Amino acid sequence: MALTEPPKAARLWRDAALRARKLRDGPGEPEPEPDEGPPGGPPPPPAARRPPLGELEELNLSGRGLEELPEEVGAALSGLRVLSLRRNRLCRLPAAALRHLGRLAELDLSHNRLRGLGDGRALAGLRGLRKLSLSHNELGAESPGLPPRLAELPCLEELDLSFNRLRRLPEGLGCLRHLRALDVDHNLLPCFPAPLLELAALEELDCSGNRRLGALPEGISALRRLKILWLSGTGLSALPEGLCQLGALESLMLDGNQLRTLPAGFSGLQRLKMLNLSSNLLGEFPAAILALPGLEELYLSRNQLAVLPPRLCQLRQLRTLWLDNNRIRYLPDSIVLLHSLEELVLQGNQIAILPEGFGQLSRVTLWKIKDNPLIQPPYEVCMKGIPYIAAYQQELAQSQPALKPRLKLVLMGLKDAGKTLLRRCLMEEDGQEDAGSLEAGNAQPRGCPGQQQDSGRAAGCCPIPEDASERQKKCSHVPSHQGKGERPCPAPSLPPDAFQVSSRLRLSGSKGIEVTDWTADVERGLTFIVYELAGDPTYYVVQSFFLSPGALYVLVVNLSAYVPQHFYPSVGYFLHWLGSKVPHAVVCMVGTHADLCAERELEEKCLDIHHQIAQQEKRDAEDLQSLVQQVDEALGQDFDLRCSSPHTAFYGVSDKNLRRKKAQFQYLLNHRPQILSPVLPFSCWDHCQVRRLRDKLLSVAEHRDIFPNLHRVLPKSWQVLEELHFQPQAQQLWLSWWDSARLGLQAGLTEDRLQSALSYLHESGKLLYFEEHLTLREYVFHNLPQLIDILNVFCQRDATVLLQKLLSDTHVDELRATQLHHYVEGFLLHGLLPAHVIHLLLKPHIQSREDLQLILELLEKMGLCYCVNKPKSKPLNGAAAWYKFPCYVKNEVPHAEAWINGANLSGQSFVVEQLQVEYSFPFIFPPGLFARYSVQINSHVVQRSDGKYQIYAYRGKVPVVVSYRPARGALQPDTLSIASHASLPNIWTAWQAITPLVEELNVLLQEWPGLYYTVHVLCSKCLKRGSPNPHSFPGELLSQPRPEGLTEIICPKNGSERVNVALVYPPTPTVISPCSK
Repeated sequence: MALTEPPKAARLWRDAALRARKLRDGPGEPEPEPDEGPPGGPPPPPAARRPPLGELEELNLSGRGLEELPEEVGAALSGLRVLSLRRNRLCRLPAAALRHLGRLAELDLSHNRLRGLGDGRALAGLRGLRKLSLSHNELGAESPGLPPRLAELPCLEELDLSFNRLRRLPEGLGCLRHLRALDVDHNLLPCFPAPLLELAALEELDCSGNRRLGALPEGISALRRLKILWLSGTGLSALPEGLCQLGALESLMLDGNQLRTLPAGFSGLQRLKMLNLSSNLLGEFPAAILALPGLEELYLSRNQLAVLPPRLCQLRQLRTLWLDNNRIRYLPDSIVLLHSLEELVLQGNQIAILPEGFGQLSRVTLWKIKDNPLIQPPYEVCMKGIPYIAAYQQELAQSQPALKPRLKLVLMGLKDAGKTLLRRCLMEEDGQEDAGSLEAGNAQPRGCPGQQQDSGRAAGCCPIPEDASERQKKCSHVPSHQGKGERPCPAPSLPPDAFQVSSRLRLSGSKGIEVTDWTADVERGLTFIVYELAGDPTYYVVQSFFLSPGALYVLVVNLSAYVPQHFYPSVGYFLHWLGSKVPHAVVCMVGTHADLCAERELEEKCLDIHHQIAQQEKRDAEDLQSLVQQVDEALGQDFDLRCSSPHTAFYGVSDKNLRRKKAQFQYLLNHRPQILSPVLPFSCWDHCQVRRLRDKLLSVAEHRDIFPNLHRVLPKSWQVLEELHFQPQAQQLWLSWWDSARLGLQAGLTEDRLQSALSYLHESGKLLYFEEHLTLREYVFHNLPQLIDILNVFCQRDATVLLQKLLSDTHVDELRATQLHHYVEGFLLHGLLPAHVIHLLLKPHIQSREDLQLILELLEKMGLCYCVNKPKSKPLNGAAAWYKFPCYVKNEVPHAEAWINGANLSGQSFVVEQLQVEYSFPFIFPPGLFARYSVQINSHVVQRSDGKYQIYAYRGKVPVVVSYRPARGALQPDTLSIASHASLPNIWTAWQAITPLVEELNVLLQEWPGLYYTVHVLCSKCLKRGSPNPHSFPGELLSQPRPEGLTEIICPKNGSERVNVALVYPPTPTVISPCSK
């Protein structure tokens, strides 16, 4: 090693390092070195003393913004063995410096701007070079290939040329006798390079992404030592027999091609452990795969497979099997013999019945089965995992199967659409006389149905805003019968088919919800569970519970009141709401009050509704298709190009996240609502129309392509258990676990088999059983009619009704009455109630303090309320517990608004950096989402102050603000943002504050699988300037690691503004991309 270094070289090195170093925005704060941890992270440990330059053997100059490497630097570092120059701005090879680095063994020049390597002399002089990375450059831009002298590296073992623009490789490349790994993926190679066939020592070869490769030569058999071969997305339509002679091959990637078959000799690959054939055109399962006994991973996703061979069990070493998005109807019985299986992905097929003994696959941890018409076991069982499937099949073997053809029928629409009358006409054998009186009572004047309760703001109804028609055109989906900016209460987190019992929830001025059984076909035993959802917006707090997959939805429109200008609040909004909650929902359109319309008027209105539905669906599909096209264009670009400028679409978003985004868009496109027919006119005076609608519902229900899971199979013991829980004598609101266990014994279920039965009844909405909740798992809530009555209390916005409940006790004196009146006023304004007043409101249903505590635990679990002063241990004597119901909060919090705009209460600007993650909802903002989210985050924050649209709180000592902003115009979406601030050196504390809240919202939004929304990180500089339209970085960056060496990002809104990377990327990526589902 050199004892001293030339002074000139030392000065040049110091100057180069200083030029490369980026300063932070704060005064006098240098950007930390790469070995000191990421920008914005926690303070690093003290760095070790750097050795003198002459003694260096490894040097990392990544991400320094270098445009050249002076020759003197190379001369001073002649002993260097490892040099990384990745992620710089080198446009040409630093040939002069490399001439002095004859001992170099590893050189990384990836992620630069190299367009060529000159004559290659500088690299050829590195005779001891073993690893060379030139990936993510622009090689091939000036000439089609590389200089021949690249082949004069006798010791080279690994060469990475990926993500360039190469059209050919040097002819002498075969002279690299020691080359073990070669990566040429994502270039422009028109055919398989012949020189590669001479690389006898090659063990790893990646040619993926060369879309014009087209075919493989027979001579590929010469690569006898090849263990890993990547050929993804290379346009292959057939494989040569020579490939089958690669006896050492262990991993083979062939996804994204056009393969229809495999060669006959494919079974010769006896050492193959991993095979990826996803996204091909395979119509039959390749028989040759069955002769590969050592196969551990098999990927056959997105093909055209319809049948799996019975001999699949021969693959006894198989640990991973992906068969999603095929056309498979049945699984072979032998699949249960794959005892080593750990990952099994079957979603997106046509599987109805799982083989007996499926529960034997006990080692499976990754299990996906959605989007299959499952009936045995039912979907509710399968979604819980393999142990629940095993319990179901064991129970089925011990008891007689029971077929229960039951279908959920949901009636929805605006208030006074005629839902109640329609339901009664359908269910009554001869209801004409009763129907006549009801029809007259429900008839309403012609005009917009949303205007009939203009004066009823207390009940939640508001006049249609003037821009309703514009919002209809632009698909900004706030229902016009709801006040602009007003949102209903949150929807509690319950199983999707909750409340399948006969019950009625009455609200002021509406019939509420009625759930009744209707045996529509006695001979076939077909029963509808009819849900009538009230159209009163005050009831939206719980309506999302009843929107679930596997139901038939009837959207009811009052034709006598319908006008084309108000299509969106009458029809379009409900379709968007339903589609966001239940993708691929089956919808039947029914127009009531047909007898009040003239024949021509009736025809015109039905055609108008039909036409506008088609137009809305077309617009939505075109918008989604446009988004898919944008993602495809981004995927067609080089990743470095996407990272080159924030002006580019999907700046910095990884290919993985882009593929996730595209998959989500494709899912939304492929799961549009199934609107079965044009509007069916209906009048209870017309028996033919009643009969036609009844027959229509029956035919749709029994259509196996629409509702294949209608005839689900249950163990007899589970059916008996359900009936025992709903006996008339079971009047209490809940049963203890042991009470339920005694009923299980009567049904023939021992205690160890009861859990699975209760879990199914919960998932199918027959009762509530929260098996993972520490307190609630000891109880079974079986009396859902009483539970609906309790929910009714907290959906009530009429002060008079609430006071009547509180003053029902005749012994209440005047002072006590005044106090209760103040409690009600505070409840309706701030959403606050003490526990003892809640006890009074629920007095008919609960008796003891323990009962009250259990109900409050349940309401908190459902997302309706949270305890403001919940003690960490047992409450003190005399302490009053207060509960907050966020959907009732009406007061504003001005200091939070000032804070989020970057100012304190006195109006002075904060000298801090702001973080703000914003969720945007272009189509529809789920009813009650903000209120429910405010409950979900309560365990994460302290010292909170709630407003109608804002929450101001702390995470530890760091402030956070959650804000909801309703759409302010036809072109603006609703937004929900999460924000915090800190000084730049401590910005990691702000990330720690908001990241759990972001992840909590991501989890909550999973309950809306058809909802389209976007996520962005807002530019801190724009926020500090008070820009009304700050630049937004893609939210997918939250789930990606910070790019190595990147310190600043230019804000496109103002080219002179540079944003520290710590203000865009969190120190630790979130678990999942916030935009993916």
